[in-house]
Amino acid sequence: MSDRRRGDAPGLSTTVAHRSGFARLLRAEWTKFRTVRGWVLAMAAAALVTVLLGLLSASGSHTSCGGACPAVPVGPGGEAVEDKFYFVHRPLNGDGSITVRVTSMTGQIRLPDLTPTPTPGTRRVVSGLVPWAKAGVMIKESMKQGSTYAAVMVTGAHGVRMQHDFTQDVAGRPGGVSQRSPRWLRLTRSGEDLTGYESTDGRQWTRVGTAHLAGLPDAVQVGLFAASPGDLTVTPGDFGGSSAASRFAEATAVFDQVSLEGSVADGVWRPDDVGVTLDPDGSAHHPGGFKESGDTYTVAGVGDIAPLSDGPQIENTLTGLLTGLIVVIVVAVMFITTEYRRGLIRTTLLAGPRRGRTLVAKALAIGAVTFVTGLAAATAAVTLGKGILVANGNYVLPVAPFTELRVIAGTAALLAAAAVLALAVGTLFRRSVAAVITAIVLIVVPYILATASVLPAGAAQWLMRLTPAAGFAIQQSIPAYAHVLGNYTPSGGYYPLAPWAGLAVLCGYAVLALGLAVFQLRRRDA
Repeated sequence: MSDRRRGDAPGLSTTVAHRSGFARLLRAEWTKFRTVRGWVLAMAAAALVTVLLGLLSASGSHTSCGGACPAVPVGPGGEAVEDKFYFVHRPLNGDGSITVRVTSMTGQIRLPDLTPTPTPGTRRVVSGLVPWAKAGVMIKESMKQGSTYAAVMVTGAHGVRMQHDFTQDVAGRPGGVSQRSPRWLRLTRSGEDLTGYESTDGRQWTRVGTAHLAGLPDAVQVGLFAASPGDLTVTPGDFGGSSAASRFAEATAVFDQVSLEGSVADGVWRPDDVGVTLDPDGSAHHPGGFKESGDTYTVAGVGDIAPLSDGPQIENTLTGLLTGLIVVIVVAVMFITTEYRRGLIRTTLLAGPRRGRTLVAKALAIGAVTFVTGLAAATAAVTLGKGILVANGNYVLPVAPFTELRVIAGTAALLAAAAVLALAVGTLFRRSVAAVITAIVLIVVPYILATASVLPAGAAQWLMRLTPAAGFAIQQSIPAYAHVLGNYTPSGGYYPLAPWAGLAVLCGYAVLALGLAVFQLRRRDA
């Protein structure tokens, strides 16, 4: 019976033998690594320098307000937000709607302080709207900053939009607004669903979008609003890079034909300058305004209703990674070139005649060691670094637990993929110095050039798309929002590829290099 079973599956023993053989190769490569004290110490040094340099950077970051900084509102999704606007509102209980006609939207932008003014001591402003200035109708859970909301609006240069909960944005029809070309807006509530509509004549309506606001209470606030983020100016540097500056801007909208349906409280409109900045004497620093003339309402506001991206981020605690990466590259290269230099490669290939499998086992061994080392280093750097930043009075932009896990584990994967790439380069060159220099040029140099403000923004973006340095995108914790104007460049920590896509580029380079190394190893004598 035993002989018959062996005969029924002739391929089974071969498969098991192959698996056993590869496991033996993998175990042998791990034994090689752990028995060379220099490699183990160097890998520990890579982890240590990653943590220590990150903590040193965090220790040097202090806020200018000495720990008395105002609280930053947090949106329904747990992200830090800016929730500053002028809101003219009434209570709404249960289902209902608000309909308005917007007949005008204008604005003003402050010129730089160095611009001469006719009257000394006054600031000069010019007419103009920033692209994401916004005005329209809103239903908001409460007057608390960061509370859930949905709004339909006209914007300075992006047409009609429906936005909700700070991060969500849906485009309506393009175009602006004027006396000759007004826009009708409508926002309807049905339970926890809010639907936005637009019209050019007040008769034929087009749905813009629907937002589901989970947990929205019966009692909410409904009304008109206006806001304007600062005017962002990006100036290219003389030798590459760019600098950004934001100037005060205000938006003013005129509404009429206001219609409310549902259980809306009677009485006057209540104006609120939500999130207004106050001067030491208690007066509003940039006051908005509300005027009512018959059935016409004028609302002027500053600020923005959007995710916040200014401030320390969790990846700021990983500034030591670049130095640790260089150490990892050196160790990974020497993991193969040492065997060539000492003639041990022949013994390795005799133990594993299938050269491709032997090199793959070596790559898995160095990749696994590097991943575990990187995981421990990134966990320590992020956890301890955040604590130091907060203790120094900094507000670290919050992220979801999964995002923090992705940054930590992704950093470890970044190091592991770089180690495999360096190992493959070492196999191709067979010499340590040439291989280390090549790996650093491939991975580290493009990252430095792209993030050190020495190249034009466009060139930096392409470097972070096409080179192995694209893998650093895995560390970006705060996304670039299309409906928030910002200087989204690699020097600011924003990369052109999504986090996992960037890591995939680096992994692609590692796999390609490893494939070339296997091909060359099979063709050349040891």
